[in-house]
Amino acid sequence: MSGPMEAVMSGQSDWRAVRRYLNHHRSALARQAVELYPAGLRLGRTALISPASWRPDGPVDLADISMAWVPDAPAPRVTGGEPETRALRPLRIPGQQFDRYTAAVRYLDPPRLFENRPSYRLLGLAWSGNEGAMRFGLGTYFGKLDISEAIGHEIAEVASRSEGPVSGRDLPFRSLIDDPFDFRRRAVLPAITTLTLRRGKAGASFLLHWRDPEKVATAAGIYDVIPAGEFQPSSIAPHDLANDFDIWKNIVREMSEELLGTPEHDGSRSEPIDYQGWPLYRELCRARADGRAKAVCLGAGVDALTLAATILTVVVIDAEVFDELFGDAVRVNSEGMTIFGEDGGDAGDGIEFCERNVKRLLEREPMAAPGEACLALAWRNRMALLAR
Repeated sequence: MSGPMEAVMSGQSDWRAVRRYLNHHRSALARQAVELYPAGLRLGRTALISPASWRPDGPVDLADISMAWVPDAPAPRVTGGEPETRALRPLRIPGQQFDRYTAAVRYLDPPRLFENRPSYRLLGLAWSGNEGAMRFGLGTYFGKLDISEAIGHEIAEVASRSEGPVSGRDLPFRSLIDDPFDFRRRAVLPAITTLTLRRGKAGASFLLHWRDPEKVATAAGIYDVIPAGEFQPSSIAPHDLANDFDIWKNIVREMSEELLGTPEHDGSRSEPIDYQGWPLYRELCRARADGRAKAVCLGAGVDALTLAATILTVVVIDAEVFDELFGDAVRVNSEGMTIFGEDGGDAGDGIEFCERNVKRLLEREPMAAPGEACLALAWRNRMALLAR
C-alpha cells in the first residue's frame, strides 16, 4: 500500500494510539489539565473545577431543587466541527476527514456502549441558601463527546510526545472553548455522579466502580463512585423527555443498571417507565420520606481534562434498607466492575467511609474527577450527610 491510502491508514493508526493513551492515562492527564485553570476553581485537590456560583453552601436536598424546561434553547456557538479540531479528526478517505470526533470513534475505536441519545442540556444553575434552581433544554450525547473527548484527545496528543508541562498555547481547541462554564459557548450536557453511602450503626461505607475501557467511551480505565451516568431520558420517545426529567429518577435508573445489573434503558421500550409502580423506585422513595435515606446535591463542576460537566450528588441509605434492596449487587455490569471492599474483592459491605480511605483514593488511586469531587465534598459535609 502506498500513496494517499497509506497516509489515511497511518493517520488513523496514530489517532488510535493517542486515543489509547488518553484512556490509559486519564487520571494523570487530568492532573496536568487542572493546572491550566486558576487555583480558586479547583475543588480541593481534585481535578474537578467549578466556579463559586455552581457550589451551594452545603448539601441541598434534591426535593428543594426546582427544574425548569426551556423548549427553544439557542444553538451553541462551538460544536466540534471547527478548524481547531482538524488535527483531532483523522482522514476517513484520501482528502476527506471525519466530520466529527464521534464519527472517528464509531469507525476506528468503538467501545461496547456507544449510542447517540437525547440528553438534557444545562442552561442555568443557581443556589440560594438550602434551595437550588436549574434550567435545561435538549441536546445529544454525541454533541457532548464531539467537544469533551476531542479536548481530552488534544491534551493527550501533546502529553504523549512531550515530558514537559502542557501549555494552553499547544491546545487550540481548548483555547477556542475559553470559559468552560459558559452555557452559551458550547452545549453543557451534564452527567450525574452519585456517591452512595451505606449508613450503619458503626459508620458508613461505599462502593467503587472500575470503568472498563472496552465497554465505555468516557472516563475509561479509572475508578469512580457508583452510580454515575448521563442525565438523559430513558428512550428517544417524546413522552420520556418529560417523564424522566428528574435527577432522582435518573439516579435510581443508574442504581438499577450498575448495582443490580438490569439492562440499560437504551430506547428500545415503547412505553414510559411507570416509576410509581416500580418496586425499587417506590421503596427508595419511601425510605427518603421516612428518613431512612436522603438524596442531596453538592453542586456541579467540570472535569479539567475533558470539560465534561457533572452534577455531584450523594445518596445515604440506612444499612438495612441498602442490604434489602442491593444485597444482590452484581460484580460485573455493562460498564465495568464493582469494588465491594478495600482489598478490591467481590464481597463485603463496601469501603469504610473514613479519612484514611478518602485520602488514599484522592491522592494515590486513578479516580474520575467527578468521583473525586463527590468523595471530597461528602467528607467535608459528613456530619450533615450522616445525621439522621
